[in-house]
Amino acid sequence: SPTGDSWGIFTFLCAALCNLPALPALNCSEELGAGQSIQQTYDLTRYLEHQLRTLAGTYLNYLGPPFNEPDFNPPRLARAERVPSATVDLDLWRGLTDNARLAANYRAYSRLLCYLRVLDRQVGTAELRHRLAHFCASLQGLVLSIGGVMSSLGYPLPAGPAAPPVPPGAPTAPNDFLKKMDDFWLLKELQTWLWRSAKDFNRLKKKVPPAVVTLRLEARGF
Repeated sequence: SPTGDSWGIFTFLCAALCNLPALPALNCSEELGAGQSIQQTYDLTRYLEHQLRTLAGTYLNYLGPPFNEPDFNPPRLARAERVPSATVDLDLWRGLTDNARLAANYRAYSRLLCYLRVLDRQVGTAELRHRLAHFCASLQGLVLSIGGVMSSLGYPLPAGPAAPPVPPGAPTAPNDFLKKMDDFWLLKELQTWLWRSAKDFNRLKKKVPPAVVTLRLEARGF
């Protein structure tokens, strides 16, 4: 009867679904891990962009004028060159391989994190120290997340430790204004890096398909 046939098909499907995990040839595609890792890194980059907007405004107010004035746009000083610059021609940047861009992001954020931790120790207010510490923890998460993306795509992590914020024996800022200028450029470069990284990971997640579980059943004896 039709009712009996329907019940038989339903019973067969239930049995098949219950036994799926036991099939020895059930596999997930490699892209599953990479796609998830890229999406999480993109989301974290956008979160850090939002977090930095608030932090930068608070910190520039802490530095005072002219650093907190909207139209303040000084030339970059030679002493700020230790901070990794994101001012690379966009066409040149896009022409790099995915591996090269990821490695550049990994190295830059590792170094920027070192500078921010030094900044955190020098700030005079407890509230600002707390905000900087929270941002540093998020940025550390981004470094680890970029490393996870590289590993999932089969790329090696850049060799060698991050460069120290200040080389041994290097002179400190000769006056308070130049010290504040260093802090200003650190935040400015960090904003540019995060803006560009968000675009990088948005493009990369379009190249790597989203998490799609593909089942492949090897026929054994059928």
